[in-house]
Amino acid sequence: MTQRERQEHAKKTIFQAALAEFGAQPYETVTMDRICSRHGISKGMMYHYFSSKDELFLLCVKELFQSLQAYIQEESTQIQKENSHAAIRQYFMLRERFFAREPAWEVIFESAMVHMPEHLRADILELRRPVREMNRRFLQEVIAEMSLRPAVKAEHAARYLESLECVFRRILEQYCAKDDPKDARSMLAAAEEVLDMLLLGILKR
Repeated sequence: MTQRERQEHAKKTIFQAALAEFGAQPYETVTMDRICSRHGISKGMMYHYFSSKDELFLLCVKELFQSLQAYIQEESTQIQKENSHAAIRQYFMLRERFFAREPAWEVIFESAMVHMPEHLRADILELRRPVREMNRRFLQEVIAEMSLRPAVKAEHAARYLESLECVFRRILEQYCAKDDPKDARSMLAAAEEVLDMLLLGILKR
């Protein structure tokens, strides 16, 4: 193994250890010492390649958004945009299925977006920008097919749906608090219920 290969192997080992820790614990709980002690990494090697837990956390967040974007891009090709309500519901549910399949990513997402460390805000939002732009393009295409109420402009509808994307998981968490679904299938079913109410409302018109 060449020196470069050894360096890449060391960095990959540290990164995988960081993914395991940030994927299991909130950001504020994870420390460099914890990563080292739990994964048999010397502090000398750790600090030779990474200067702080923030650097490692941002690498994990970057990997999260890249994985999420790739998954949604691949899976969303099957969505028929002509049926706007179904298209939006299916698009939102792609993210829920991604997290149901990879629970560690959900923990990192919660640390990054729901309990965002304020000093990392600018970095996190920049890492999320490609996903946000992808979401915006999809929503604009779907909204163009929607019959909006006369008082609702397409721009406002897009902003509303983008806002839902940001807060949906907090709403779902509160909605499920009483029943506390234990498995991914139950959580996905609850997510569909919440989405239907958010998109269609609860009052008979």
